[in-house]
Amino acid sequence: MTGILERTAPRDLATELPARLSLTPKTTLAGQLDGAWWPYSRDLTAELPPLAAALDEAWGRITRVTVNPARWPVVPHAVHTAGRTLHVGWFTEQDPDKLILLSYTVGRWDLLVIPPETERAAAARLMAAAAVPGSVLTAGVLMANEAVIGRGVRDAQRQETGWESEGGACMSPYGSPMDRRALPLPESTWR
Repeated sequence: MTGILERTAPRDLATELPARLSLTPKTTLAGQLDGAWWPYSRDLTAELPPLAAALDEAWGRITRVTVNPARWPVVPHAVHTAGRTLHVGWFTEQDPDKLILLSYTVGRWDLLVIPPETERAAAARLMAAAAVPGSVLTAGVLMANEAVIGRGVRDAQRQETGWESEGGACMSPYGSPMDRRALPLPESTWR
């Protein structure tokens, strides 16, 4: 399979940076996801070694990874990391926003994959939501919810900017705009 790699970080940088992970705490509550992963790029060859290294201590040796090829321009058959090989498979039936990790000895884990181009605030919300123990929300539902939340945040920022630029800005007694936090509180709050 050939394709153009869409990257937000150069390959060399992605392999040197630690994996951005949020994992569910160890509990008896089983949920749809075991956490979230926010890669730096869409290059599995560069991204999987730091992920496997970060999970080795917590989950044991990862041997297989499966993805949906819709989110990854190139899906290699194998990725070499730390003297071993991760076997990579793909399934179009798998949720495109999920990565499945398998270990011969320990089991299976499902991680939400946060797109590398995601803004920090959105990624933080998604990482927190995916790490809730016992959550019934799937990767696709979390991504759809975040799209709605992100749209609401952007609309609110746009309205605030419009209000400020249309004369709604707080004015000082001297006729210049000022920050609303500098306004005196009403007398009823002094008591």
